[in-house]
Amino acid sequence: MYILQPAMVSKIRKQIYIEAEQNNLLKEKARQTGLSEAEIIRQAIDQHIISVNSPTPNLSAWEREKAFIASLENRPSQPGKRDWQREDLYER
Repeated sequence: MYILQPAMVSKIRKQIYIEAEQNNLLKEKARQTGLSEAEIIRQAIDQHIISVNSPTPNLSAWEREKAFIASLENRPSQPGKRDWQREDLYER
């Protein structure tokens, strides 16, 4: 008979297949960190999901937008008129 510990109640058992090299790396990481293999897998899943849901922003695109906005701000104003057409916005 098994007695479930409180921490185990909220976890769901999964059975997966991994490559032999992944197994070796997992065992080595567990040995180095003192964490269980299961905990390392849980952390890897969390890190993967966070990285997928929070992609790195495209800084070069942002820099281009900032330059475009700065170019608009530096143009001389024409009271009551605009010097661009709606189609110009789609050419960028």
